[in-house]
Amino acid sequence: MVLERINKENDIKDVDIEEYDILAQEIRDFLIDKISENGGHLASNLGVVELTMALHIVFDLPDDKIVWDVGHQSYTHKILTGRKDEFNKLRKYGGMSGFPKRRESKCDCFDTGHSSTSISAGLGIVQGNILMGNDSNVISIIGDGALTGGMAYEALNNAAVLDRNYIIVLNDNNMSISKNVGGMSKYLTTVRAGSTYNELKNGVVDTLNKIPKVGDKLVSRIRKTKSSIKQLVIPGMWFEDMGITYLGPVDGHDVAGMVKVFNEAKNIDHAVLVHVLTKKGKGYHPAEKHPDKFHGISPFDAKTGKVLTNSPKITNTEVFSKTIIKLAQKNENIVTISAAMPDGTGLKKFSEIYPERFFDVGIAEEHAVTFAAGLASTGLHPFVAIYSSFLQRAYDQILHDVCIQDLPVTFMVDRAGLVGGDGETHQGIFDFSYLRNIPNMNIIAPKNKYELADAIKFATEFIHPLAIRYPRGEAYDGLKEHRAPFCYGKSEIIYKEKDIALIAAGSMVETAVEVRRILKERGYNVTLVNARFIKPVDEECLERLEKDHYLYVTLEENVLNGGFGESILKHCNNMECNVEVLNIAIPNLYVEHGNIDILKKESGIDTDTIVRKIMERIRQ
Repeated sequence: MVLERINKENDIKDVDIEEYDILAQEIRDFLIDKISENGGHLASNLGVVELTMALHIVFDLPDDKIVWDVGHQSYTHKILTGRKDEFNKLRKYGGMSGFPKRRESKCDCFDTGHSSTSISAGLGIVQGNILMGNDSNVISIIGDGALTGGMAYEALNNAAVLDRNYIIVLNDNNMSISKNVGGMSKYLTTVRAGSTYNELKNGVVDTLNKIPKVGDKLVSRIRKTKSSIKQLVIPGMWFEDMGITYLGPVDGHDVAGMVKVFNEAKNIDHAVLVHVLTKKGKGYHPAEKHPDKFHGISPFDAKTGKVLTNSPKITNTEVFSKTIIKLAQKNENIVTISAAMPDGTGLKKFSEIYPERFFDVGIAEEHAVTFAAGLASTGLHPFVAIYSSFLQRAYDQILHDVCIQDLPVTFMVDRAGLVGGDGETHQGIFDFSYLRNIPNMNIIAPKNKYELADAIKFATEFIHPLAIRYPRGEAYDGLKEHRAPFCYGKSEIIYKEKDIALIAAGSMVETAVEVRRILKERGYNVTLVNARFIKPVDEECLERLEKDHYLYVTLEENVLNGGFGESILKHCNNMECNVEVLNIAIPNLYVEHGNIDILKKESGIDTDTIVRKIMERIRQ
């Protein structure tokens, strides 16, 4: 096997050109085998096998720097830099990350996880190299989907005036997670249709050069003029007009062809964009047919492509999907917004039923929020569905454009709390903190699927900014007999006793039920409160409980700093309550990838650890 000869960076340079196709197939087989066992990002990685090979053939790692946008497509890069033996623990606790990590390898020059960042990061590395006297090459890979993010254009604007080589590789597969939308997607479609440009250019140049005496002068003049052949053949030539040399489109599955283009690109003395056409899921029929399904997938049967794990009965995302469709039937002011993830956020069905009331803005969370504010200002009620980790990117727009104006925008904060295998960049553990301290923002954390549906209904009648926060995966079905009517700012007392009060937020109510059971078995009296509203805090409830409780235990799947528990502690301190407060929250650290149960234990928010902490506090 050719792959057996790849044990460290640059080993691929010893592979013969006749073996490129063999190596590409072996890498695909390896990826399908390992990801089918452990889960991970498959389709995106299958699509960049040859592209990654070409980059590693042309450039010298770790001296040259390759910056991956998002980074979920870096698996082949990891294989070619000596990490194939680590794939058995891919995305597992203590194992290899599914994204580039500087701590993992000297060949990973920049940690990534969110979209549209690679051009900015790469440009920073280029400028750093200039100041440090380093002449190494810098290559940033960015997908066509990531070009819907405004940050990419801010970086391109700066890159256009660079007087040093900097290579931007546009990996164009016409997909992000879902199919791309918007003007840039249409523009690139036009460029793809002009894929014969380079052949035509070379033919024209060859013909002119054969003309005695004047041929070379004509070629030189054509290259210098602004209205060049390129503008004639490919409409717009937006990158060239900015001052960035455009090469392509290039077949992203032809290693030798890309090697030739990359060698040409690294000799250009300014920023150059190499447009590479790839197919997401390449070489594996199920992934080619359903690239969105195989973008991030659980363990599956490699022969059939069928997921092995049992699907949950119903997820929180599906509860949102069904509820918002039902409510939209009666309320024509409801509109929904997705940032390139209609499938992941549960809005695909809504978009099919109400296409004129659904908006996919691409990977552009900042735009999504301000766009929602504009819609709300006209009397509509937008529901913006974005993962917790990605909503962070729109903090300023939430504060400035929604909350200052006190507009009725509802944020459906999906994937809140610990999400598992994607690690630090994707854990949704900061939203209580960054949302709670914005004036006019209100936050609900439903305890189960029934309360989530009730919260969405409440939101349609609420005329202020509201965030509804819920975790990934199966919706909690317990406590369905406890369904107190929604009242603004009011919590729900599920079990009323005395002495110890467990005050749980959202997903932690399920954990609190188990904690209470164990404490009851040990002879303690325990009240259980479903906080429901994270902001505003139900101060009246706290004051009522103070009379016959000596310990409040707050539970949240969020970091401690700025979170729900701190708001309870602050209230008790301000009111000089005669009650101790124990905050159970995730430490103020980034949480790595791994099984969620393991991460909860490591973070100290699992049942056993919580019980131990409570017992330690009681015995003090």
